Amino acid sequence: MAHKPSSSRANTKHPKPQADVSLKVRIDKWLWAARFYKTRSLASESIKGGKVSVNGNRAKASRYTEVGDTFVLRQGTDIKTVEVLALSDKRGPASVAQLLYRETEVSIAKREKEKEIRKLAAVQTPHGEGRPTKRSRRQIHRFTRSES
Repeated sequence: MAHKPSSSRANTKHPKPQADVSLKVRIDKWLWAARFYKTRSLASESIKGGKVSVNGNRAKASRYTEVGDTFVLRQGTDIKTVEVLALSDKRGPASVAQLLYRETEVSIAKREKEKEIRKLAAVQTPHGEGRPTKRSRRQIHRFTRSES
């Protein structure tokens, strides 16, 4: 008799995060587990720098997060508003990390709009012609020398 693989086995390597109210997770650890930052120290530095707020208040790395908290994260030019759906203190694959939070519709729309504005601004910015030629350098030098 052949052995049938059991489909009811749970994935023990990367379990799905659960909304466990008894689990306490520091903000810096949750941001790292949710893959917003590559290291916990980067998450901590970002929090100390005022780039993270929780429920409208400036965050502290040592504070514990809860399901339902709203984070506002500034990463470069992007500002993301996310709601905590589940807690985890372990960093797993991106597919599992995405289950920990949900970005608000307003945040997504605002980021897309700002992305378009940046793209249009880049197109309208005049590009330089590169390094000046020997002749134009002489002209620049003569001009600047005559000014002083």
